[in-house]
Amino acid sequence: MVKFSYFGHSCFLLDDGEHKVLVDPYLTGNPAAAADPDSITCDTILLSHAHSDHLGDAPDIAKRTGATVFGVPEVLQLCVQQAPGIKTHGMNLGGSQHLPFGKIRMTLALHSSGAAGGIACGYVIHMQELNIYYAGDTALFGDMKLIGQKDPLDYAILPIGDNYTMGLEDAAMAAQWLNARNVIPVHYNTWPVIAQDVERYKQLTETMTRASVHIVKPGEDLELK
Repeated sequence: MVKFSYFGHSCFLLDDGEHKVLVDPYLTGNPAAAADPDSITCDTILLSHAHSDHLGDAPDIAKRTGATVFGVPEVLQLCVQQAPGIKTHGMNLGGSQHLPFGKIRMTLALHSSGAAGGIACGYVIHMQELNIYYAGDTALFGDMKLIGQKDPLDYAILPIGDNYTMGLEDAAMAAQWLNARNVIPVHYNTWPVIAQDVERYKQLTETMTRASVHIVKPGEDLELK
C-alpha cells in the first residue's frame, strides 16, 4: 500500500511505509498549505520545475532531512544556490533512475521552467507495484498516449486549474489518452485565477474515461492500491 498525502496546490507525499517521496513542496506562502515544511520528513524530493509554487521549500527541506532532490540540472542549480551542500541528482526527459523504493522516469511537460535554459517535466513513479504518473504543470499533448502505453497507469495526478495549465476539458482528455485507472486532480483553487469546479471535472472525466476520479482535499490522505 502507498499512502498519498495531499498538502495543497501540487504538493504531495508518497509513503510506502519505508520510503517517503515528496513532490513539488510549495508550502511557505501557499494559502492552501496543509502542512508546515518543518514537520515533513522525506528521503526523496521530485521537482517538476522551478516556479516558486513548485520549487517552494525544497532546498530547506533537503538541507534539514538529507533528502536527495531530483530534477533537471538547471532547476537543481537554483536549489544548490539556496542551500549549498544538499544532495541532488540531475536527470532529463526520458531518463530513468532506480531507487530504493522502485524507479522514476522523467517525462515531457509543456510549460515554462522558471530556470534559464531549463525545461519543465513530469514523472512516472514506480512504487509498490503501482505506476503513478505526475504530470507537473502542463498543457495537453499527444504524447500522453505514449506515456500510458509505455507504463500502464494506476494513478494519474493531473493539474486542472486552467490559465497556467490544462483546464477541465483538456485534463479530462488527458485522462482518456493516458488510460489511467484512477485520477487525482491538483493545481486548482489555490488562487481565484485557477478556481475550478472539481466535481464537474470528476463527472466529465468519469463520463468519458474508465478512470475513477478521487477528490483529495488539502490535509487528506488516500490509500493507493
